[in-house]
Amino acid sequence: MSEQNKLVVRRLLEEAVGRGDLALVDDLVAANFIGHASSPGMEEHGIQAYKYFITALRQAFPDLQLTVEDQVAEGEKVVTRWRARGSHKGEYFGIPPSGQQGEITGINIDRVVDGKTVECWGEQDDLGIMRQIGAIPA
Repeated sequence: MSEQNKLVVRRLLEEAVGRGDLALVDDLVAANFIGHASSPGMEEHGIQAYKYFITALRQAFPDLQLTVEDQVAEGEKVVTRWRARGSHKGEYFGIPPSGQQGEITGINIDRVVDGKTVECWGEQDDLGIMRQIGAIPA
């Protein structure tokens, strides 16, 4: 089961987020999904919220590439260390496009039940990406 759960999360990150394949979200995310982001007030609820997150992220970084670096799974939980790269070509959290290349790393802990992600806790280097796109001084 753990290997299958790792594949669910890998496909969600690399194909849905990394390539913008929104159709996969319906197959890989549960209707009652809850996403807990590291930033306060950034919780996501449901499939449509997950799709909105992907759409907004890919509008800000249209050439986004996301790579899974490591995964560990036990029972329902999958821990994933990932890396994403892209060019800041659209608004990102109210920050106008800079054209700068950015790279961000993060770790997610997903809970997968019956082949779908039902909950995710995410931590990523928000400060690092903000510096890279010029939103805050280095």
